[in-house]
Amino acid sequence: MNINKNFFSTRRSVLAKKLSKNPIDENDIKIILEAGIRVPDHGALNPWKLIVIQGETLEKIDKEILVPEYKKTNSNVDQDILEAQTKRLQRAGLVIAVLSTPVEHSFIPKWEMHLSAGAVCMNLLTCAQSLGYGATWLTEWYSYNEKMLDFLGGDVQKDKIAGFIYIGHKKEEPIERKRPDPTKVIKYL
Repeated sequence: MNINKNFFSTRRSVLAKKLSKNPIDENDIKIILEAGIRVPDHGALNPWKLIVIQGETLEKIDKEILVPEYKKTNSNVDQDILEAQTKRLQRAGLVIAVLSTPVEHSFIPKWEMHLSAGAVCMNLLTCAQSLGYGATWLTEWYSYNEKMLDFLGGDVQKDKIAGFIYIGHKKEEPIERKRPDPTKVIKYL
């Protein structure tokens, strides 16, 4: 049997530290964003928002949001760890924050709306990777931070950050990681 590997069977995220901060082509950003919002969305509710962050804004958010918020909950932090927080978003040329913004609906459950936001994240990730960029979907501590959510325009009473999609030029090709044994995670009925 001749196996033909396709994009999805070899797709691999690139660690954020292995991305360069070089700008992403504007036409490619448009393609990535358009692909990102072509997801299953029961009722066409669009229960998500995308926030495109690039250039000097990456540094601004690191300095004005991430560092102060990190210090609030980590008072005895090592200087090297604090230094890493000062460049957290600046690890890539482009970061797209995806907010899950569920709406009240008579029969469509909020759970489906959250899943739709996850689908947006995956579409953004795979589209960027299919264009040859390195990309990763992260939900680090600041995905659960109310000040960050508020800064991005989310409602802290109902919205959540589904993830940050980091997109950059690859410094090197990623190495394969261990994958699950299909016989342990797939069941046929």
